[in-house]
Amino acid sequence: MPFPEFDPVLIHLGPLPIRWYALAYVAGIVLGWIYAAQILKTERVWAPGKPPLTGPQLDDLILWITLGIILGGRIGYALFYKPVMFAQLFTGADLAERLELFQLWTGGMSFHGGMLGCTLAVLVYAWRTKANALSIGDMALAAAPIGLFFGRLANFVNGELWGRTTDVPWAIRFCNARIEQMYGFCPAGNEPRHPSQLYEAGLEGLLLFIILGLAIWKWKLLAKPGYVTGLFLVGYGASRALLENVRQPDAGMEHFPLGLTMGMMLSIPMILVGLWLIQRAWKRPPVAAA
Repeated sequence: MPFPEFDPVLIHLGPLPIRWYALAYVAGIVLGWIYAAQILKTERVWAPGKPPLTGPQLDDLILWITLGIILGGRIGYALFYKPVMFAQLFTGADLAERLELFQLWTGGMSFHGGMLGCTLAVLVYAWRTKANALSIGDMALAAAPIGLFFGRLANFVNGELWGRTTDVPWAIRFCNARIEQMYGFCPAGNEPRHPSQLYEAGLEGLLLFIILGLAIWKWKLLAKPGYVTGLFLVGYGASRALLENVRQPDAGMEHFPLGLTMGMMLSIPMILVGLWLIQRAWKRPPVAAA
């Protein structure tokens, strides 16, 4: 299948391009905010405990989480996938190269970095408000698959993070006139590849959202702080590790031992921490309201 002639820019407002990639972040944060607010105000899902925050506190937390996503995601990308960005701050050939680390509009965000940034934001905010950090994390991560879904769709629109070569009937050639004009060639080549971005949108986005929704609305697991967080970590980590088998490794990272990829190595600790949180929450009685 040929790759559609997507334009990564929705509209230009004067000199300012409004990109689908940026809109995906906005949609994920806003819709996640709305969903988290619904969870927060539904007291029955927290019983016999109570919600960890008030509505105004959630509004404040969203700003912290947004900063965690952006700063953590970009710094994590540079640290895990392109550390040369740090050296370029001092040795870049020109101003654009020296400031590449700050050029968010060019793409390059790490989920694992964003996750670490959000974790730090939640821990600091919980410490400042004396709230239960695990309960805040449960609520926030229940909404996280919304952003993952839109983010992976935006990756597909951009024609980036494509999969490995394959002969499945739905394979896509990630090459079109727009990509050739932008790069002067097609980075993915002309071989048919897995649309791994769509696989990730389905597993890390839709399926994980459904599982966490069941955990909250049907199984009432918010009463055991850390359980939903553990489910998210295991669900995302397992999905990402599995799909790394059909996702093309980043350039220069194709030959790790044992067939591992950077995504797998970053996801394994997530799975282990998630399993520990689930076991810990399972053994403890539900948290009662103070």
